[in-house]
Formats: sequence, structure tokens, C-alpha cells
Amino acid sequence: MARYTGAKDRLSRREGFDLFGKGAKLTRLNVLPGQHGPKGTRGRVSQYGTQLREKQKTKRMYGLMERQFKNYVAEALKVKGNTADVLFGILESRLDNVVYRLGFANTRPQARQLVGHKHVKVNGERVNIPSYRVKKGDTVSLDTKAAEIPSIKKLLGEKGYILPRWLKRKALVGKVERMPSREDVVEDINDRDIIEFYSR
Repeated sequence: MARYTGAKDRLSRREGFDLFGKGAKLTRLNVLPGQHGPKGTRGRVSQYGTQLREKQKTKRMYGLMERQFKNYVAEALKVKGNTADVLFGILESRLDNVVYRLGFANTRPQARQLVGHKHVKVNGERVNIPSYRVKKGDTVSLDTKAAEIPSIKKLLGEKGYILPRWLKRKALVGKVERMPSREDVVEDINDRDIIEFYSR
């Protein structure tokens, strides 16, 4: 599946939000990108503009292209019940996101790379598809080769990482205790704007 390979700081600055978990490495977050960035202001935004920005922010945060994200929303809209729960259940259960939530990677792009390089196993089988969806009861583990990567080794050695309630982890193995829902997403996202944007 295609992925964005351009400048990432530009995207975070456009949304005014650290999309890729760069933290202190991300500079000028409050300055708009482009030639007129320092002078430009976010100004007054229409309802459509607000919905568009929320959609773009969420899509970029999870590392998706437009068609894939649109398909996920369309799938969620077809299911009876809370659309936001279904949509974020789909997004959170992606393998690259699960690897990130388990604390095996600092960022989603790094988690995606681990999956793509065949360092991740699901139920003991190697899976290199970032969009693979885990199910309740699945185990997700890192191979020992990945655990020796300096940045990963340092990350695994850190204490105090808080796991989402729907996941459990012991050493290099994590388990999906239940399927995630909207309440499990810690980032500040307005799901109503996203759903209304695609429902128009």
C-alpha cells in the first residue's frame, strides 16, 4: 500500500499538532508551512474547513492515504451502532498501530518499518503487512533481532510505559485482550467532524 514519503514536519505544522511523535525535535509547530508561514495566520475557518483539518490530522497520524482512510470510514458507516467506535476500532487494530501501542516503537512510522522488515509476529507467524488487523486473543511479538536494535532496546528498558487497557505485554510479547474502541484513543480527535465530513 502507498504511503507518504515527503516532509513530515510540514504536515505537523499545517495541523498545529505533533502528528508523528517527534516531541522536542519538532520545531516551529505554531508556524504555518510555506512561503508565507511566518506571516500567515490560521484565521477564521469554516465548518467544512474544520472538518477537513480534523480528517487530515487523523489520516496523517495513522499514516494512511486518502483512499484507504475513506474506505475505513465507509466500512464504519455501514455497521450498525456507534460509527466512531467502529472506525477507531479499525484504526487501532492495525498491526503497525498495535506495535506502537505496545511500546515496541517510539512512533507509528517506526512501528510500520518494524512490520515491513518482518520483525513482527502475530500468533507466531511473521506478518509484514502494516494494515493487517489483529483480533481479540491474538499475540503480537518482536523477534530477538529487533530487540537488539539500540533504539528498540533502550525503549524496552524504560519503565513506566502505560499500556492501553485493551492490550497486555510481557517482555517481547503482547496480547490483545479485547478489541479497541473510541474511548481507548488518547489523542485529541473530534470524531464527529470526520464522520460528518464523509457523510455530506
